[in-house]
Amino acid sequence: MEQLNLTISPRFILLGLSTDPQLKVVFFLIFLMMYLMTISGNLLLITVVRINPALHSPMYFFLTNLAIIDISFSSSVVPVLLRNTLAEDRSISFLGCATQMYVSLTLGGTECILLAVMAYDRFAAICRPLHYNTIMNKTLCFYLAVGSLSVQLIDSILQVSLTLQLPFCNCLNINNYFCEIPAFLRMSCGDTIVNVLFVYLIGGIFIMCAFFLILISYAHIIFSILKMASSQGRQKSFSTCASHLTVVSLYYGTLMSMYLQPHSKKNCHYSNETDKVLPILYAAVIPMLNPFIYSVRNKDVKSTLINLLKSPHNDLCSKIPLSQRQCVCDPITKFGMRPYCRSKEESRARQTKLRQNT
Repeated sequence: MEQLNLTISPRFILLGLSTDPQLKVVFFLIFLMMYLMTISGNLLLITVVRINPALHSPMYFFLTNLAIIDISFSSSVVPVLLRNTLAEDRSISFLGCATQMYVSLTLGGTECILLAVMAYDRFAAICRPLHYNTIMNKTLCFYLAVGSLSVQLIDSILQVSLTLQLPFCNCLNINNYFCEIPAFLRMSCGDTIVNVLFVYLIGGIFIMCAFFLILISYAHIIFSILKMASSQGRQKSFSTCASHLTVVSLYYGTLMSMYLQPHSKKNCHYSNETDKVLPILYAAVIPMLNPFIYSVRNKDVKSTLINLLKSPHNDLCSKIPLSQRQCVCDPITKFGMRPYCRSKEESRARQTKLRQNT
């Protein structure tokens, strides 16, 4: 089959989800609503964690990182999907496709590793409570967050570089709504054995190692919870872990189904509706659900959110020019929502006391 030189024809065509005009409008409205819920839900979660000193712990530090990744991941995919749903011209340049593939793979893989890190954090909190602050210190939390991103950056560079070097057939139609590696492997008319092995060996190792780390962490957690004498302590621990396990099951289930399924040799006209549904789950649905899953069973987050929504807005502190400001805002306390302006020393002492009491 004749191969195409990408320097001559550098644009791909994203076929999208449907060609029916009425369905296009329905899909556009659904994904627009999901995207807005993703942005607002995750931003609200970040705000709640930021303004409540009682939530300044490693668990919520990683949860904030997860929310930022979800916003970025969804923003790398959904806006392109929305544009192509209604637009007549659904083409995307070679550079644009490569960028989207790299960004989405990096963020998706980072979330995969971060979920394993969060499982280790729960293990340290439940199984080693007396040494928790020593184990999950600020330095380690920072390195774990940065390391998750750094490892996936390297993996993404290798995978995307190998994929884009493949020769493509006469058809440059991508039977999907965004650029990702499995769709390109099906489009290629060359030998993809090296790419497939790389996806299985490197991508599979990352996914499975992270997944086994989660399983080991939760095996220890379950044994520790069963040994607890207090039923209230067991209930609180199970409640905390249930939210994370729900997210892990959804995210890892879709990733394994998408990236670890057999890659048989297909052409660019190949159509499989499952290959379109799975990316929707991990690129649009799960980022939307994450803030609700982590908040619905979390009393601290819910109480802070309720107090935040009930409290009237007070911007007295924000009216003071930065150059003249001698106080800092302490908008939320353990006792409820009341805006204050205190001296910096008083505010630091109060926050330290709140952390010691939690």
